Amino acid sequence: MASKSDIQILSTERRNRAAASLDTMTPLAIARLINREDQRVPRAVRKALPQIAKAMDLTAKQLSAGGRMIYVGAGTSGRIAALDASELPPTFNTDPKIVQYVIAGGDSALGMAAEYNEDSEKLGERDIAKKKPTKKDVVVGIAASGRTPYTVAALRYARGKGARTIAIVCNPGSPLEEAADIAIVVSVGPEVVSGSSRMKAGTAQKLVLNMLSTGAMARLGYVYGNLMVNVHLKNEKLVERGIGVLQEAAGVNRKSAEQALKAAGNQVPIAMIMMAHNIGRAAATHRLKSANGNVRKAIAR
Repeated sequence: MASKSDIQILSTERRNRAAASLDTMTPLAIARLINREDQRVPRAVRKALPQIAKAMDLTAKQLSAGGRMIYVGAGTSGRIAALDASELPPTFNTDPKIVQYVIAGGDSALGMAAEYNEDSEKLGERDIAKKKPTKKDVVVGIAASGRTPYTVAALRYARGKGARTIAIVCNPGSPLEEAADIAIVVSVGPEVVSGSSRMKAGTAQKLVLNMLSTGAMARLGYVYGNLMVNVHLKNEKLVERGIGVLQEAAGVNRKSAEQALKAAGNQVPIAMIMMAHNIGRAAATHRLKSANGNVRKAIAR
């Protein structure tokens, strides 16, 4: 665990002089200050794009080989990771087992702070060991400081088991960076509220995870163009979205889209393949399965 003096040298822990009078500012001044600081985040992320692209490619390769992506984090980092993991199945129709998360303190930490667990290397190793990482998997450690003992230990354990590893940090030269095959370093600087890494650092982590998971899923063909063809049609809004996606992708009118969706069991990719090749649902399902879920490849076959 980092000592107090070690923590104070981290850019994410230093005092932001522009916010030194935060508690005396007007609401509009506070909003302007936070907005101005937030604008630094995408610029910092832009500098890390080459590493993000490498991580994206690695993730797609691991998943296409039957592996999993497992996020590991504590506190804000763990909650942001859990959010991304939970959003992927309804967006891309992926099995929840494909992208998972491990958070210090377990699922109860999603709604209640359990940061005391983040100091335990033993718990980090124990929790990732439960996932039984292998050489097929990619494990993504997320920590603003880059030195959270729980996360560092988990990443090192996973790498020792042959898993490929990625670090997402907001300070350079950290232990988590050293434990990773690919390190994504996004230096956002001091927070408006000193040390509150839920702010700029958290925003940076969310932006990176958006890119990483969305890019990997796109590489795997779980979208068609930029259309959400794998959307789950579980409510009226999503049914309307599915109809619109099918109209756009297949170039058909609403009535034809509705008929195709019904024949396909409300599965947009299956409907697209059925119309593209004038085949039945079973044959279209077989095509998609043979293409490992890649919609474009299934249509092109």
